[in-house]
Amino acid sequence: MIITNQTVTLKRDCPAIAVPAGTPQVLPAGATVRITQAAGTSYTVSAGGALFRIEEKDANALGVSGPSTETRAPSTFSERMVWDQLKTVYDPEIPVNIVDLGLIYSCEIGEHPEGGKKIDVAMSLTAPGCGMSDVLKADVERKLARLPEVREVRVQVVFDPPWGPGRMSEAAKLQLGFDLDYGNTGSTFPILR
Repeated sequence: MIITNQTVTLKRDCPAIAVPAGTPQVLPAGATVRITQAAGTSYTVSAGGALFRIEEKDANALGVSGPSTETRAPSTFSERMVWDQLKTVYDPEIPVNIVDLGLIYSCEIGEHPEGGKKIDVAMSLTAPGCGMSDVLKADVERKLARLPEVREVRVQVVFDPPWGPGRMSEAAKLQLGFDLDYGNTGSTFPILR
């Protein structure tokens, strides 16, 4: 079990992605990092005042085993499977999945012309210009492409309409301590209670 806010020493050089820039980095063996988030199939760590995302495949550098959200997929496709997979993608700075954050604007499932399914997703980010755009987009594409019968996944990152906290689920607002009456005023983040 992973404990957030746990400080660990990296066991080996570890590939990471700087948050929010989205640039690849290598954190050196022996560096001390604090695990700030272990959700979905990645970790967010703090090192030297900066945040980094580490993929599950590199969890052994942290001295932990991966979060193991990967389970054997059923052989028959369902819409629920799509939404379940989307809920395993987390914003690296906010401990809430992209569905509950309200970042999924649309998810259309259709028949692929050559058989099987095609999935078109329109998603946003909490802030325009976020360097994690390609990383989160690739997460969604990879996870949905593994589902049975899926032949094509297209993910488009959009900013119209702009994301606002009013798009979050009530559960996400409660988890983050937001006032449930807070509406979408166009502000990126509301005042926390």
